[in-house]
Amino acid sequence: MADNMQGAPQSQGGQYRLFVGNLSWSTTDQSLMRAFQDAVGQEQVSDAKVIMDRYSGRSRGFGFVSFVNEDACEKALGMMNGTSVDGREVRVDRASSRQ
Repeated sequence: MADNMQGAPQSQGGQYRLFVGNLSWSTTDQSLMRAFQDAVGQEQVSDAKVIMDRYSGRSRGFGFVSFVNEDACEKALGMMNGTSVDGREVRVDRASSRQ
């Protein structure tokens, strides 16, 4: 799970990740990626994943976005927190590393 952490976003295999919460049920990996690409540039976003419930197949309402560098990650954090994605105001925070 993602926890609020102080300091730089966590690097996962050379990538920097943000947690995105309060997603619409209709948000897909592609629409999440597109929203962040529109904010920081297409080449800066390396991956976006909406987490799905394994039993129902529905979105769990959160996801993760990965960036190619820390600067893009920090820029996205500042630009996207509190903005609307697919009609919902999203919460963006630094992702914690998996343990």
